[in-house]
Amino acid sequence: MNEVVGRDDVLLLTLDALRHDVAVELAAAGRIPHLARHLPGGAWEKRHAPGSFTYASHQAMFAGFLPTPAAPGPHPRLFAARFAGSETTAGRTFVFDAPDLVSGLADAGYRTVCIGGVGFFNKQGALGNVLPGFFQESHWEPEFGVASPTSFESQVERAEKVVAELPRDQRLFLFLNAAALHQPNWFHQSGATREAGDSRATHAAALEYIDRHVGRLFAALSSRRRCFAIVCSDHGTAYGDDGYVGHRLGHESVWTVPYAHFFLEPSA
Repeated sequence: MNEVVGRDDVLLLTLDALRHDVAVELAAAGRIPHLARHLPGGAWEKRHAPGSFTYASHQAMFAGFLPTPAAPGPHPRLFAARFAGSETTAGRTFVFDAPDLVSGLADAGYRTVCIGGVGFFNKQGALGNVLPGFFQESHWEPEFGVASPTSFESQVERAEKVVAELPRDQRLFLFLNAAALHQPNWFHQSGATREAGDSRATHAAALEYIDRHVGRLFAALSSRRRCFAIVCSDHGTAYGDDGYVGHRLGHESVWTVPYAHFFLEPSA
């Protein structure tokens, strides 16, 4: 990461509330081709979330604690704040002296931009300003939020605009929190109704919706130079698993998340 930072642009795309099992099933069935073509080996890596809901998980990720490989560690991290006694800081870790990764990348010369999705990024009230407040520039509109059936394509359109307006030599760290998978998501499945509510199937349909538009995001981020992309979930969601519904709870469906990182090569 010490070679990546300063050379490449960086994308962190969190697919908010995406379940690991649904992500794996759709990749194996060929239902998310645009995402799957970038996954190492065509498959998601199984990891453990650093938090059980959006706010906690993103606070951890912005401190350098990305989802942890689901196997005994310790596991060296990509990014880490400098502090004594860290067992997951290695020679290949990008170590920053700032209190958070976003500021650390800003100190390294990056323009830091947040395109929010779920309510913790809506900048409506004090709590909704905490996570966007890490960034030099932040964007949120109702069209980006959980109630919008076109949330992800609207977010991608804003990302395209951000990239287009940047000086070509300016390095970019873009964070995008995709809200489409979070409840409510029933409107992403043909024939589903508000009365019937959300389900594992509508959750899967929301991931297919994201896949239909993610190619535009990847193209924008690799339009100027190579981009290092991290795509993961911040936590999963229970749909009746062992009687549990939702998240902010300690169930396997919540703590287990899909993860991948890869390079987006610039188009010829």
